[in-house]
Amino acid sequence: MTVQHPLFLPGVCADTITAALSRAGGKEIGSGKFASEESSAALAVNTFGRFLGYPAELPPFPSLPDLDWPAVSVEVERQMRFPWAGGRHPWLDAGVETATHLIGIESKRYEPFRDRKSVSLSKAYDRDVWGSGMRPYCQLRDALRDGSVRFAHLDAAQLVKHAYGLVTEGRRISKRPVLLYLYAEPAQRGSAPISQTALDRHRAEIAAFGQAVDGAAVQFAACSYREWLAGWPGSMRDHADAVTAAFGP
Repeated sequence: MTVQHPLFLPGVCADTITAALSRAGGKEIGSGKFASEESSAALAVNTFGRFLGYPAELPPFPSLPDLDWPAVSVEVERQMRFPWAGGRHPWLDAGVETATHLIGIESKRYEPFRDRKSVSLSKAYDRDVWGSGMRPYCQLRDALRDGSVRFAHLDAAQLVKHAYGLVTEGRRISKRPVLLYLYAEPAQRGSAPISQTALDRHRAEIAAFGQAVDGAAVQFAACSYREWLAGWPGSMRDHADAVTAAFGP
């Protein structure tokens, strides 16, 4: 008799996910963060983990209607390396490839309504290695640094770094890079409600970020978990319902 792992939904391979989280170096499971009721990583890997080894079954994202589909690979915790050897390189919550595109997924749950956003963009990001197509991201990088653009809910500096990693990885594998911001909209944190005003501000900041980087070499798109899961076909409904029941996105 197979015993279901308490941290993972049915259909999600615990050994594969645990190994991926270990490679990423975040100590999500060992630290206890993964088991937290507010874990964003738990939501992401339990959603995408169902499709490891079965990428063609991954439902398309509604905010990317023109992308070639189906997916040809799905990974959790995928690193997108910068074009240099040392230092830290970004890990995205999931990486999806189609025949022509590389999609890096940054997943958020409670973070937009919990953490104070700070801007940490070292001079390493000023290196002339990104290409002219990344000018919108570079302009936003500078505006975040000097404070002329601020976000209360969106971690824009993190998204800029992810875009730099994606453009590099896209060139390496000869695929067009896409940065997908996939977010939950929880009704409350513990006993404290999250106001509709805060949810609306978050969405407005996502839209503002998208406007700022429109036309860049790394395409930016966003959608909520609720919007995505609602469109899953009948064969995937059980898993969509299990994600919703467990995490309430």
